Amino acid sequence: MPSIFTRIVNGEIPAWKVAENAHCLAFLDINPLAEGHTLVIPKMEVDNLWDLEPELFTELMRFAHQVARALGKVSSATKVGMAVIGLEVPHAHIHLVPINGVNDIDFRKEKLKFSPEEFKAIADRIASAL
Repeated sequence: MPSIFTRIVNGEIPAWKVAENAHCLAFLDINPLAEGHTLVIPKMEVDNLWDLEPELFTELMRFAHQVARALGKVSSATKVGMAVIGLEVPHAHIHLVPINGVNDIDFRKEKLKFSPEEFKAIADRIASAL
């Protein structure tokens, strides 16, 4: 059964896309820790980040770097943190989270809520900074 992320890649589930290329996709997390919390994934479904072929791993990191820089330009946070947990969805992914301190990237925190219009505006703002 395809992961929820594969279903997003295939267009079966909508997402607020930030950036996309032939091999990678970035979209807003629907349960964000911060405004702009973005997920970066390879389009190929691979459960473990460390199981990606070196070329795809490198492409994913380059792509995440571009998205993180754009996110940093539009966020008022001090930094953009990166986390790879890999337990909640069996599809390799990177969390990019605007942070001001280490506790801002604590996944036990209560998640923020945004309207569809707010999610779209956030995604558009990040995409425009690419």
